[in-house]
Amino acid sequence: MTRSRSLAVAKVQGTSRSVQPDVVAVEEPLEIRLGYATQRGRAARSISVTMRTPGDDIDLALGFLYGEDIIDGSGDVMSADYCGPPAPDSGTRNIVRVELANAATFDLSKLERHFYTTSSCGVCGKSSLEALSLSGVASLEADNTSFESEILSRLPSALSKQQLIFGQTGGLHAAGLFDTDGSVLLAREDVGRHNAVDKVIGSLLQEEKLPAAGYGLLVSGRASFELMQKALRAGIPLLAAVGAPSSLAVSVAQEYDMTLVGFLRDGRFNIYSCDQRVVS
Repeated sequence: MTRSRSLAVAKVQGTSRSVQPDVVAVEEPLEIRLGYATQRGRAARSISVTMRTPGDDIDLALGFLYGEDIIDGSGDVMSADYCGPPAPDSGTRNIVRVELANAATFDLSKLERHFYTTSSCGVCGKSSLEALSLSGVASLEADNTSFESEILSRLPSALSKQQLIFGQTGGLHAAGLFDTDGSVLLAREDVGRHNAVDKVIGSLLQEEKLPAAGYGLLVSGRASFELMQKALRAGIPLLAAVGAPSSLAVSVAQEYDMTLVGFLRDGRFNIYSCDQRVVS
C-alpha cells in the first residue's frame, strides 16, 4: 500500500532553478460503510468519507466508530475488511466495510447525519460540550496515573523516530501512545491528525486494550476539541500536543478531569488542566 509518491519538482534557490526528485505523502479518500442487523435482515450504509494516508485503514475505521460511540468494543464487530475494487489510478482499496454483530445495539439516529471528514478539520458539526454527552465520555478523575516531567520532555524525539513517512515527506501528522516510562508503544501517521488518533485507538480496540487507563497520548500538531474527545472516549488520562491547544480543548480537559499538555517541545511545555498528573 503506497503511502508516499516520488515525483520531479522544480526547486528554486535564489535565482537558480533545477529539476530534482522529491517525495510527497499520499492522500486518498476512504469510505467507511457500516453493516448492521435490522428486523428485515442485514442492512448497510455509508457513514463517512475521510481523506487519509492509506495504511492501517481497518484501525482507522474502527477507531472512528468507537470515537462516535457507535461501537463499544471488539465484541460489537463481526468483521471489518476492504470491499469494492481497487482505485484505477493508484490500485489502493478505498472502501472499508465494518459488519456489526447481530447482537450489537446502537442509536440509529447517529447514522442519520452522514459524516464528511477532511484531513484538517475532523468531523464537522460539534460546537459545544453537550456533544460529549452523546459519545459515552466519562470523567477521568479517578485515574491517578502520573508522568514525570523529564519523561514528557523526551517524548517528541521518541515519536519522531517512529515517523518513517514524515521523514521522507515532511507532510504527515503522528499520534503515539506512551506509558509512564516514556516508551512510545504504538505510533501511527496520517495526513490528518484526527485520522492518526483514530488509527491508534482502533488498534487498541482490536487488541482489547480499551479503555487505555494509565497511558498518555502524544499528537504532533495542535490539541483540538475532537482530539480531546477521542482521547477521553478511549479513557486516556493525558493528552500532550507539540502545538497549541484550543480554548474548547482546555474546557473539555477541565470539565472531564483530563491532563492537557501543550507546546511540548524544546524541553518545555505548558499544563492547562490537572497538573497533578505531571510530577518532577
